[in-house]
Amino acid sequence: MIAIGSDHGGVDLKNFLAGVLRSKSIDVRDFGTHGRESVDYPDFAREVSLRVSRGEADRGILICTTGIGMSIIANKFSGVRAALVQDLDSARTSREHNDANILVLSGAKTDTALGRDILEIWLDTPFAGGRHQRRVEKIAQVERDLRIQDSSSDRNNIKES
Repeated sequence: MIAIGSDHGGVDLKNFLAGVLRSKSIDVRDFGTHGRESVDYPDFAREVSLRVSRGEADRGILICTTGIGMSIIANKFSGVRAALVQDLDSARTSREHNDANILVLSGAKTDTALGRDILEIWLDTPFAGGRHQRRVEKIAQVERDLRIQDSSSDRNNIKES
């Protein structure tokens, strides 16, 4: 299953790409937004990223006006490797080198034709593994180290209260 979400700046591209996925018989869960009224992108990034982080979705797609805010939120989640992609080569390398599991796009800078091409490359490109696996494992280790550091900090804050 692919989880997809956007804010008002990415809703048109989101709806188009969800249709592309469904035409390929890919299971899609749309977390909104569903209109062009102004909304807060963190709400939608959270829902998609949470599903990918928990393993409830195989991959995710996020779209906001620039893609920057969605990327920032998504990469806060353990196990998420979100890549803001603006061209075909970045789509390929985000999967091949980084095993990106969330594709982030700019609704303002990505027309539907480019969005479809990026999506297809991103879906079709396998992770290369090898030396790239070692690097992805280092990313996961940083996440584990930060969780340990955060829990230790939380315990210290409780003791100090």
